[in-house]
Order: sequence, then C-alpha cells, then structure tokens
Amino acid sequence: MTLDTETFDEGIAPGGVRSKSEIKVLICYLYNSVSDKMSKELILDAIMQDELANYFETSAAFEDLIANGNLKESGKIDNEAAYELTENGKTIASQLDTTLAYTVKEKAYLCAVKLLAERKTARENKVDIVKNENGYDVVCKILGGDVILFSFTIYAPDYDQAKIIKTNFLSYPQTVYKTMLALMTKDKDNVGSALEELYGIL
Repeated sequence: MTLDTETFDEGIAPGGVRSKSEIKVLICYLYNSVSDKMSKELILDAIMQDELANYFETSAAFEDLIANGNLKESGKIDNEAAYELTENGKTIASQLDTTLAYTVKEKAYLCAVKLLAERKTARENKVDIVKNENGYDVVCKILGGDVILFSFTIYAPDYDQAKIIKTNFLSYPQTVYKTMLALMTKDKDNVGSALEELYGIL
C-alpha cells in the first residue's frame, strides 16, 4: 500500500491533484476555459509544468475521457491530434470545476495559454541552428503564411550561445522585425518606437 501511494504521489507538488476523478475534471476545465485547439501533449505539459498531478495518472485520465465520450478528436494542431469537449464533457466542466482548488485551475490555465502562445510563435517564426567549421549559424525567419517576410543569419561560437540567440529571437520576433525594418527603411518614427520596445524588454 505504501509503495502504491508513493508511486501515485510521484511528481506532484503540495496542493496538487491526486485522484483520477479530479484530474479528469481539471482536463475538462482546461478545454472548457481555453478557446483554442489543444492536443493531449499540450494538456499534459500544462499540468506537468507546475507538477499539478502525476504524469501517468493524467495520461490515463485523458484516455478515460476519450473512451467515455467526454472528449472527441477535432482535427490536428502541430501534427498532433487535437481534441474538444463533447456535451457530456462540458457538463463535467461546468458542474464539477468548483471541486478543484482555485490555485490549481489558475496555474493549469495560465500554463496552457502560455504553451499555446509559444507554439503559435514557433509556427510563425522558424530558427535553425546549423553547425559550421567555426561554430554555428543561427538562421532566423519570420513567416507570413508560405512567404518568408524576414530572414537573417547570425554567427555563434558555441551551441549554448546559439540556443540563447534562438530563445531570444522567438521571445521577441516582432520587435526584431520592427527594429530591423525601421533601420533598413530609415523610418525615424518607427526606429524610435522600436527602440522604446527594445529598452522595455531590456
């Protein structure tokens, strides 16, 4: 009994969700609260990031919701199956979400929204780290559908620095684009505006 309890509690922070029924309610709550397509992987990441529940129990709870007709597949997102609530799932979300602690719901919701934003940014902005004989080329691109709106390559002496450049670009792609476009077109007004944004980031 002790071993089972420890396994069930593994990876759960204090105040997290421990029963499978509560995990199901949390999953339904997320789908009911976030107005965007979400995959199983994103839901698991959102719950795991703050250690709100056990990974294996959460994965099993998700599959139970599908099997019981509370979740149904609704297309693809980032080459992963996306899901949405059925009417039964919406009932669970609306009637039982008060059984969950507010802090648990808030953390899961904020994490899901953040992950969705990160994935959207990754879809619209691409970064490739390419090894060369002296270090790495970091190739950054801003896309507009199938059109490359902006592209540049910057050298990094080692992989760690290349990853820092990638992370920073993906964090503020529009600021980079706006700054470079303003400089290239000598648009003084937009140069000032872009620099203000840059100083705000720094």
